[in-house]
Amino acid sequence: MARPRSFDTDDALEKAMHVFWQRGYEGASLPDLLDGMGLTRGSLYKAFTDKKTLFLKVLERYETQAVEAGVAMLSDPAVPNGAERIMAMFRGSYQNVVEGDARGCLLCTAAAGPCNYDEEIAKAVSRGLGTLRGGIYVALGASPRHATLSEAERGALADMVLAQYVGLRTMARARIDHGTLHNIVRSVGVMLA
Repeated sequence: MARPRSFDTDDALEKAMHVFWQRGYEGASLPDLLDGMGLTRGSLYKAFTDKKTLFLKVLERYETQAVEAGVAMLSDPAVPNGAERIMAMFRGSYQNVVEGDARGCLLCTAAAGPCNYDEEIAKAVSRGLGTLRGGIYVALGASPRHATLSEAERGALADMVLAQYVGLRTMARARIDHGTLHNIVRSVGVMLA
């Protein structure tokens, strides 16, 4: 008879997410993960099979938590102007950096790392960034200045805003100076004005 799992899978995934978020996929060693999750090697492998499978589950969790929260903000009818919703997302990201959170975005970090060589991770990152892009597209539709754009034009603008967001979050992780990051936020404001 198999022994029942003696740890909470949800809690373990949450802890693994923070290890990957802090160190990146390549930088998160097995000892880092075991220590951060409070698991033994056997428990980790039994529950998650391998590091890649664990990372894919973490990306799902990140999408459910962070990306869907961002999309909810971008879709919030309490802020009638969609351009203001987008700016709130950028300002919030910048403010997190100013307050000391230089982790950036887990999806953006993965896009710059393991997506280069792993198709499954690339698909997961693409799905998450696509979800965020969809939220940006919805917000642009609620912006008086952008609601009249054609679907193709609004889609192109959503792609550009997403690229700025990925750039901001990646540069934050690279510890680029706050002035440069602030200029990125300002440039998005100019683009959406």
